Amino acid sequence: MKNLKYFILGVLIYSNASFGQLKAVAYNDGSKILNGFKIKPTKKSAQKPGILILPAWHGIDKASKDIAGELANLGYHAFIADIYGEGNYPKDNAEAGQKSGYYKTNYKEYQTRISLALEQLIKAGANPDNIVVIGYCFGGTGVLEAARGHLNVKGVVSFHGGLGRDKTRPTEEITTKVLVCHGADDPYVSAAEITAFQQEMRDTKADWQMIYYANAVHGFTNPEYGNDNSKGAAYNAIAARRSFEHLKIFLNEVLKK
Repeated sequence: MKNLKYFILGVLIYSNASFGQLKAVAYNDGSKILNGFKIKPTKKSAQKPGILILPAWHGIDKASKDIAGELANLGYHAFIADIYGEGNYPKDNAEAGQKSGYYKTNYKEYQTRISLALEQLIKAGANPDNIVVIGYCFGGTGVLEAARGHLNVKGVVSFHGGLGRDKTRPTEEITTKVLVCHGADDPYVSAAEITAFQQEMRDTKADWQMIYYANAVHGFTNPEYGNDNSKGAAYNAIAARRSFEHLKIFLNEVLKK
């Protein structure tokens, strides 16, 4: 019964979103059309805090829309970024791996797409000096690029994201706050990658946290992944609930409301 309770709590995190408030937004990167979504907070704040959401490797999905609705209910402006652009959305895992891999390698282009989405979040009403970026899987990698690229954000939160970076890249001081929510049994992030990331955080004098969730693998926040950890990516209701609570604590600390 206890596990059932946690499962219900976890699902509620992602199923209570007010989809009717989500509005499609077309914007551009040069001649490339990007298709994001915005949502206004259900309660107003003079500080107009904003949250940019970077989706997982398949692009904008139900999970990213659900979290946008949850954040709006908590009083935040939210915008879901389109990283790939019209005509470039992955059809399967193979394409998702190829397309997300391109942006991981060409990180400047990734940072540009994130910056363009930030502009849309601000146009939607968010205070440009009161923003956090959150991301899942591929998007979790993206939030670290927002921090490394010195984008004007107060903090970044990575959920089961890749942590690696090209070792030949110059290391610069990171001034935004960093929270990494990580599955303790994630098979896609090696111990060496974790060690290198933590050393990067020390070298860049970042204000960072990394929280591990027991019995959680990759994608632990997404109910659509099922619950078979042997597949490498699976939902974990307890980890999803705990990481959502850690997100709220981080937002309350970093953003003015």
